[in-house]
Amino acid sequence: MAFLRRTLRAAAFYPLPWRPQLRPLSTPKSPTTEKSVPYERTLKEDKGSVGPGPTRPLPNSADVVVVGGGSLGCQTLYHLTKLDLTNIVLLERDKLTSGTTWHTAGLLWQLRPSDVEVELLAHTRQVVSHDLAEETGLHTGWIQNGGLFIASNRQRLDEYKRLMSLGKAYGIESHVLTPAETKALYPLMNVEDVYGTLYVPQDGCMEPAGTCIALTRAATARGAQVIENCPVTGIQVRTDDFGVRRVMAVDTDYGSIQTPCVVNCAGVWASILGKMVGVKVPLVAMHHAYVVTERIEGIQNMPNVRDHDASVYFRLQGDGLSVGGYESNPIFWEEVSAKFAFGLFDLDWDVFTQHIKGAINRVPILEKTGIKSTVCGPESFTADHKPLMGEAPELRGFFLGCGFNSAGMMLGGGCGKELAYWIIHGRPEKDMYGYDIRRFHHSLTDNHLWIRERSHESYAKNYSIVFPHDEPLAGRNMRRDPLHEELLQQGCVFQERHGWERPGWFHPQGPAPILPYDYYGAYEHQPHKDYKYNRLLGDEYTFNYPPHHDVIQKECLSCRHAVAVFDMSYFGKFYLLGPDARKAADWLFSADIHKPPGSTVYTCMLNHRGGTESDLTVSCLALDPEAFPLTPSFEGDGYYLAVGGAAAQYNWSHITNVLQDKKFNCQLIDCSEDMGLISIQGPQSRAVLQEVLETDLSNEAFPFSTHKLVKAAGHLVRAIRLSFVGEMGWELHIPKASCVPVYKAVMKAGAKHGIVNAGYRAIDSLSIEKGYRHWHADLRSDDTPLEAGLAFTCKLKSTIPFLGREALEKQKASGLLRRLVCFTIDKKVPMFGLEAIWRNEKVVGHIRRADFGFNINKTIAYGYIQNPEGGPVSLEFVKNGDYALERMGVIYPAQAHVKSPFDPDNKRIKGIY
Repeated sequence: MAFLRRTLRAAAFYPLPWRPQLRPLSTPKSPTTEKSVPYERTLKEDKGSVGPGPTRPLPNSADVVVVGGGSLGCQTLYHLTKLDLTNIVLLERDKLTSGTTWHTAGLLWQLRPSDVEVELLAHTRQVVSHDLAEETGLHTGWIQNGGLFIASNRQRLDEYKRLMSLGKAYGIESHVLTPAETKALYPLMNVEDVYGTLYVPQDGCMEPAGTCIALTRAATARGAQVIENCPVTGIQVRTDDFGVRRVMAVDTDYGSIQTPCVVNCAGVWASILGKMVGVKVPLVAMHHAYVVTERIEGIQNMPNVRDHDASVYFRLQGDGLSVGGYESNPIFWEEVSAKFAFGLFDLDWDVFTQHIKGAINRVPILEKTGIKSTVCGPESFTADHKPLMGEAPELRGFFLGCGFNSAGMMLGGGCGKELAYWIIHGRPEKDMYGYDIRRFHHSLTDNHLWIRERSHESYAKNYSIVFPHDEPLAGRNMRRDPLHEELLQQGCVFQERHGWERPGWFHPQGPAPILPYDYYGAYEHQPHKDYKYNRLLGDEYTFNYPPHHDVIQKECLSCRHAVAVFDMSYFGKFYLLGPDARKAADWLFSADIHKPPGSTVYTCMLNHRGGTESDLTVSCLALDPEAFPLTPSFEGDGYYLAVGGAAAQYNWSHITNVLQDKKFNCQLIDCSEDMGLISIQGPQSRAVLQEVLETDLSNEAFPFSTHKLVKAAGHLVRAIRLSFVGEMGWELHIPKASCVPVYKAVMKAGAKHGIVNAGYRAIDSLSIEKGYRHWHADLRSDDTPLEAGLAFTCKLKSTIPFLGREALEKQKASGLLRRLVCFTIDKKVPMFGLEAIWRNEKVVGHIRRADFGFNINKTIAYGYIQNPEGGPVSLEFVKNGDYALERMGVIYPAQAHVKSPFDPDNKRIKGIY
């Protein structure tokens, strides 16, 4: 029997700061399976009860085939039947849970720094703690023993207080405890170095086998079929008359099942299944481990614990504990075995020992406690530590439900429900963009280096504090626009979005280049010394105003009072062209695009529920064969689309799917890599550009929301008069080779007008000050334009049909049940989102997006509010409330605004100053 103190002593020779010997990336070729999980029952014991071959005959056809019998596969099957789809089959290559689910810890923490994840976790909890037992009479192993988050410093406790404030919007009970109160709750805990804790009484844990048995029992009772011992050997694909690849059938050694839909819930093995049909599944397999202790007197009924600062967790396991965590040097499973079932690896103590020191410090009795068993199994991890879900862009009817980063049990219920709805209705009910496979650009999803680096960093930083302005160090410099080197030399501190390096802000003390990833010194990499970019990021690790707040202020106020130039080249730039382009545009875009060439329209794209899939600008084109690539040749009609770069792949896929489903005869062409985009904004923008552009920029000659092909310093560009910051200004869409000379000409002309470079941190502040929406912040796929105050983008007064129109008409007739509201506070405190919104002493919502407005010198926040009585949220309801915002447990009086507090009459964008 091993003891934790012996393990710690074995590592005592490591020099301080204490660091274990780092293990090579490679994995032993013959992992042992002679280990044991801490559950009374697993389905491994049932393996001998059936013979070889499938446990039941395969049907000839099914509406959906789910591949993989782990948590997500069983949850998806269950929720499909809850939506009355019963001609469905789950195929498992071995026994249910045999891949990664059988050894999982099964923890469920209700509070996360995401409103969507809080809702997903709440549904999982409802299913495993109530619904399954009621439906089947079976016990899922749910134990509600509570959860306790440990903070060893003020910033960590501030993070927990942010979670507590968000939880109030969802009715989740939580309490911030002092060290003494924590000791009273958990007597075996050492609290000498504890700053405070967050206690959530209704957190708990579940058992994987019991949960999956109950899920499949309920699903098969409604008509679903579960077939074990039946590996998938191939997937048949057909190409339809429009050249679209679609799922046709699933092949096994025991027959084929005709089906239009396959759901890849194969966990660690999901990439193998994807390769069968050319679908990229960007995940990696790693060893993930915990140890199970012998009996500990006094541990019974204690809450589960996460000590994030020590990167360790404790799960109550009968009369002992399971102890695990996330290390900086996880072992990659390089060659995933297709036959690995109910298997566990030998635990590598050189890797795991780094958790022991923190574990013994937190619960000292562990130093004298024996280890009953070790559990080290494979888990799948992704580039951002979020699951991979939704329909694959490469193949219609092929859905992903994998890459759950060891959280498949915890997120399984909520994600299974959303995936089932997605399969049936074409999109989920909630905003699942953060999990949608389309959040990644297609150039990244098969880039092995990027996937490996980012997955490692996300794993190693899983327990790190989630700061508002953090950026990854891994997988950088994948996509750089033509101005990258020019801006780098001018002190640009870059952000990463969609693989692009985009300007964040400009450091006055020179370049801060991003260096190759050093794996934080793991795997014998030498950590970078005096890494300026990393140091600048570290300076921003705060929930107060960051030290570069004054730099952002200068950029913003220069734009408000003089002129600033923004490099927005990372934007997605598409052409929609062809005989049916007008029909497609009518259906896709909520705004009326029946405008003459030269017009530019701000619009939304909606889904069938009226939710906002995107906001973008659409410019109506005239055919000009001499203007390529700024205007490609086309027949029929042509439109130039500019979409936010962080969601370019998502937009591309949404438009492509609509074109395919409606069979529109037109083309969608991506020219994002071929053109740059700079935006010149501010009161002096006309004076600057009049020296650069060979055209009249007066209001009469070049009004707002119009565009022209013009010469800029001798180079042909498309100039569009638009603004994302609330000032007079123009965007210049520039062929790649012309970007640097045009940019230099603008800067030279602007020198006497006080022109400055500005980045997206300034855009965030300026845009919220003006009241402009940011997609996937205060405008998401579960928000309608009516709720978001964007009714002006919807052609409801016309008779033109468009996607989502019926839902909007119904919502307009019945009244809005929630509404986006602008708030300001007089107290100068920073806010970043997740703050609770109080109205008349009741919580009515939470903040989605917040920033500081430098021109009005106030914090500005946007959030959706609901009527606690369940009625409509009218403008009068908004105006008549007494509001406050709760930040980290402190309540600040707030003012609600039905119009932007900055330039509410929109004079500045029209050049009226």
